[in-house]
Amino acid sequence: EPSGCDKFKWPIDRERAALTAPDHAKLATGSEQATLPSSAITLGLVTPADAKLPSPPERAPKDGTFAGFTRIKTAKAGLYTISLSAGAWVDVVQDGHFLKPVAFSGATDCDGIRKTMKYELSGQPLVVQISGAKDNSLSIAILPAQ
Repeated sequence: EPSGCDKFKWPIDRERAALTAPDHAKLATGSEQATLPSSAITLGLVTPADAKLPSPPERAPKDGTFAGFTRIKTAKAGLYTISLSAGAWVDVVQDGHFLKPVAFSGATDCDGIRKTMKYELSGQPLVVQISGAKDNSLSIAILPAQ
């Protein structure tokens, strides 16, 4: 993958600022949020066996990696970016189906952000699952696309 913050396919300043802000809510895996968070969250991750992901990940996690998920009860329908501070596999599940990103961009060597994806969300509850992470926590920003 490309290296450097200027190698993303679209501007990531807002997402990067959210991911590097100091005031993240820290959530344990399996936690439920009433609405989409207005800022980034830091999700605690556990071993894949302990994560009890609601849906098997579309990509099987490697040994020695971490996984977790958060449920979000309500999300206004629209196009959103879901951005991660570190490399990991993301599954977004809504209405019992895996959503495919409409766009993806990633780059190494950009402090605070590793990848960002755009998803078209319906107004239904959703689950954001993380797997294959190298560390036991990572930050996630879910923001309306600009």
